[in-house]
Amino acid sequence: MPKKKTGARKKAENRREREKQIRASRANIDLAKHPCNASMECDKCQRRQKNRAFCYFCNSIQKLPICAQCGKTKCMMKSSDCVIKHAGVYSTGLAMVGAICDFCEAWVCHGRKCLSTHACICPLADAECIECERSVWDHGGRIFACSFCHNFLCEDDQFEHQASCQVLEAETFKCVSCNRLGQHSCLRCKACFCDDHVRSKVFKQEKGKEPPCPKCGHETQQTKDLSMSTRSLKFGRQTGSEEADGASGYDAYWKNLSTSKAGDAGDREDEYDEYEAEDDDEDDDEGGKDSDTETTDVFSSLNLGRTYASGYAHFEEPED
Repeated sequence: MPKKKTGARKKAENRREREKQIRASRANIDLAKHPCNASMECDKCQRRQKNRAFCYFCNSIQKLPICAQCGKTKCMMKSSDCVIKHAGVYSTGLAMVGAICDFCEAWVCHGRKCLSTHACICPLADAECIECERSVWDHGGRIFACSFCHNFLCEDDQFEHQASCQVLEAETFKCVSCNRLGQHSCLRCKACFCDDHVRSKVFKQEKGKEPPCPKCGHETQQTKDLSMSTRSLKFGRQTGSEEADGASGYDAYWKNLSTSKAGDAGDREDEYDEYEAEDDDEDDDEGGKDSDTETTDVFSSLNLGRTYASGYAHFEEPED
């Protein structure tokens, strides 16, 4: 019989478990809560944007820079981690910063740990919107991650993308390699896989996690746990009503096709009539021009004597 655990031992085990979870959560910070992706308001133009060294709109430097790694705005020199020593003095503003990240375009403080680790683990190193293909330097907004496919999204496309992300690139929920129902769905490839074809020799499955996608390696999810929908194509007999008399709705399809053809023919006739009317108007205009030339030919031989139009405006005939 194993010994019964005491209360102190249970508390110690629970404390160690909580500390383990805290250490694991520090490494996996949500992208929206990361200091390099924090919301910032410019001191000069008062426009809200992502945390940056220089304003995206007016290029002004902020009075209180925020470190892209630790998120602090004041260095209190409690440890000897600072590259620039300032004993007994709290440093703020540009006296606190040590570098600018090339990926997230934000200040990094002069702490040795932040300067040596941020560039390697910057979450926005390869951040490019999956919809508009803009990086951090191409727009002033923040960067987000899709809740389903975990791709990067800009602030303009995040809601529109997530509303249409759970749509398969197929008309059924069947596996892409066989005819069985796909129980695992990859939200990046937008495809379903059965239990046999989800196994891959390239991407290994980790213990306690869902199997990876055999195409891209992204972690799959259970299709029953998602609100997946299939691609709908409105062509052919699918456009007909379900109560059609013909086999599988073909009667309604041919009726719709004939009506559409008749409508196209009527549109073409209307366009032809408009073209004829335009041609008639052009002919009338040409006829008017010909009549004008004929009248000018008739009066060309007529001599009106000395007139203003003939260049004798300064000449005055003597009175009899």
